[in-house]
Amino acid sequence: MLTIGELASRTGVATSALRYWEELGLLPAPARVSGQRRYPPSAVGQVGLVIVLRGVGFTLREVKAFITARSPAGDGWRELYRRKLTELDQRIAQAQVARTAIVHGLACPHEDISECPTFARGIAALLAGSPLEEAHERAHSPDHAVETDGPPTGDAYITDEAVRPERPTIMVHPSLRPSEPGC
Repeated sequence: MLTIGELASRTGVATSALRYWEELGLLPAPARVSGQRRYPPSAVGQVGLVIVLRGVGFTLREVKAFITARSPAGDGWRELYRRKLTELDQRIAQAQVARTAIVHGLACPHEDISECPTFARGIAALLAGSPLEEAHERAHSPDHAVETDGPPTGDAYITDEAVRPERPTIMVHPSLRPSEPGC
């Protein structure tokens, strides 16, 4: 039998975390000897399981559901894995879109990105309710901008209409079209 200190030493998990995980039901309640916790050697594997699941993105609540779903006759844990995989795929896709947008922003030739008409179109699309990927596509598509006699400075600007999803509009001074390379 292992004391909580020995379990912590073998797993690299703080004793306070082990107590918390026990409280949440992630670890079985240990036996007590003179009031001190005594864990079976199998607790090392149980802590390892929690560490692995946390490492791949499961929340403590999901870890609890996983542990509960692990019955000899059932494969409920597979459904938890499928849901987590779907969630991770979505997060990866979001991160890839964000990365692309940042790379394009770094390639922008404008000294101040807020003066870039492509950037302004992207903001207008986001404010109109487009998800980041679609907003990025719209930013790079002049077809989604409305040309008018913009401000005399030639800057791109967002109208009040741009924040209304039913009519996303960005006003771009004609001298700025087509979009400058790199934006």
